[in-house]
Amino acid sequence: MNNERPLILVSNDDGYQAKGINELIRVLMEFGDVVAVAPHTGRSGKGCAITSEVPIKVWKVNEEPGLKVYACTGTPCDCVKVAFESVLDRRPSMVVGGINHGDNSAVNAHYSGTMGVVIEGCMKEVPSVAFSLCSHDADADFSATLPVIRNIVAQVLKNSLPIGSCLNVNFPDSQSYAGVKVCRQACGQWINEWAPLKHPNGSDWYWLTGSFQCKDSDADCDRVALDNNYVTITPTKIDFTDYSLLEELKNWNL
Repeated sequence: MNNERPLILVSNDDGYQAKGINELIRVLMEFGDVVAVAPHTGRSGKGCAITSEVPIKVWKVNEEPGLKVYACTGTPCDCVKVAFESVLDRRPSMVVGGINHGDNSAVNAHYSGTMGVVIEGCMKEVPSVAFSLCSHDADADFSATLPVIRNIVAQVLKNSLPIGSCLNVNFPDSQSYAGVKVCRQACGQWINEWAPLKHPNGSDWYWLTGSFQCKDSDADCDRVALDNNYVTITPTKIDFTDYSLLEELKNWNL
């Protein structure tokens, strides 16, 4: 590792062997040294979950000039925490999550382990960016995403990001884009989320399923922009405070 180059920490929620993270690593090595600490298997939907009841294990799976890759038995958020605590030899210039196999637009950002990576990085006051492709195909074609990723990474390394803010970047499953659009997060919810199953012993079980219902038609929200073949960039804050409601609550008789 070269201390004169930027250090970039990478993780994901699809596992260190996923195609998306390995495509991302190759791009990021153009900008600096890369340390990847990622789950040893899929951890999709873990959000900002952390492991508190059992120990986690971390081990090196690959090392080459400018790159170290570690597997971790914990969640994506655990991966970032343990990287800062025990793996990295200096503070990173960026934390990057992805490239995720699947859409993390709209309220899906709250469930996303990929976003868990960058929210943890953001809480550690390091510029952090998540990249996701709207395809769950294990062999998805990420080639169209790479020039856009290069541009965003270069901009963040040059200009940084405000403390407390990170970027959620989503790509349509397409080989060409209508453009790149800075968007707000769309409103929506999952419906028909659980399929009932009957266990052979007679007990009721449920399998997670469902479909996402977007409640927005505004062209400037991420879900609609993706449907119109735009790459979306949604600035995201870790401060959940509703400041307008905060002022209203001050007038309540509490």
